[in-house]
Amino acid sequence: MASLSHRTIDYYTKIGLLTPVKRSSSNYRYYDDETLQRLKRIEMMKKEKYTLEEIKSSLDLLSKVSKNEDVTDKLASVQLQMQQLEKEVKELSPLLEQMKPQQARKLYKLLTPQSAACIEALLLFLGKGPLL
Repeated sequence: MASLSHRTIDYYTKIGLLTPVKRSSSNYRYYDDETLQRLKRIEMMKKEKYTLEEIKSSLDLLSKVSKNEDVTDKLASVQLQMQQLEKEVKELSPLLEQMKPQQARKLYKLLTPQSAACIEALLLFLGKGPLL
């Protein structure tokens, strides 16, 4: 189903890229549909010139994240905060554009470098261009 050789599947299992769901009494390995999706992702990443070690690290991290509901909840929360921030920057943008360059520079000096960079990035993302 994966269009890969038995030898490749064995190697991926040996290096930890794949884990069989169960083994038969004759020691045959059984894999599920998730493994097939994982194999497709592995082959895609190989085409993008990732090493097997990089692929394993990436898939391990993805597996940990998908199993950890707290992380998923945090990511959803961050996404909502980013959407709110984007809305606020859209509202702020016309006001900033009306300022003289000197006023904008003074205002930006009050911000942390990270905050200023974030606002500039959002403005660029929204197609407004940098203010300074």
